[in-house]
Amino acid sequence: MMDHAGDLSVMSLFLEADMIVKIVMILLALASIWSWAIIFEKLMRFRRMRTLASRFEDAFWSGGSLEDLYGRIGQYPADPMSSIFSAAMREWERSAARVTSGSAAFLQQRIERVMQLTMNREIDKLERYLPFLASVGSAAPFVGLFGTVWGIMNSFSSIAASNQTSLAVVAPGIAEALFATALGLVAAIPATLAYNKLSADLGRYAGRLESFAGEFAAIISRQLDERS
Repeated sequence: MMDHAGDLSVMSLFLEADMIVKIVMILLALASIWSWAIIFEKLMRFRRMRTLASRFEDAFWSGGSLEDLYGRIGQYPADPMSSIFSAAMREWERSAARVTSGSAAFLQQRIERVMQLTMNREIDKLERYLPFLASVGSAAPFVGLFGTVWGIMNSFSSIAASNQTSLAVVAPGIAEALFATALGLVAAIPATLAYNKLSADLGRYAGRLESFAGEFAAIISRQLDERS
């Protein structure tokens, strides 16, 4: 229990709390800090991916040679869409020179499979750490509630031991306990909102990649038909 009943500052609430409640508060504070780090990193990364995808699409649909575009991108594409294109072009260059009418369909399937695998791998990279936001959003309120229940139990035990039930005596201990719930909400609300937004952004970006892969597969199919 607090020595000064009127001191309800954040630091005092933390310092005077029970050790279990302190651990809960520290875990929630760390979860909140890590969540914000993930949120800022993902927002900046998604923004960069969209910008690079737009630049690549402009170059891809400019009417220039796809071989020249592949040569400029090189072996280290800067974004997922470029990675899909590079993987498909690499498979094309390996096999297109010796393709026949009988093997054209198999080459088409291989290229589509390579693009799908590359897209899945790139999406997995972009999804990294998003489950942590979902976990914080769902678990943090309950972790905070656990700290609150534990703190209130200790407060009532202290009240029973001291035989004092005035509000001035009870309030500090209850405030310490409720502070844990507040921290849980502070961690959970931004994590939940960010997870929903980032998941929606990722879904739209994944759809954009799928559309490009489908359009590029159609271009390759026409090229193979002309060769056959």
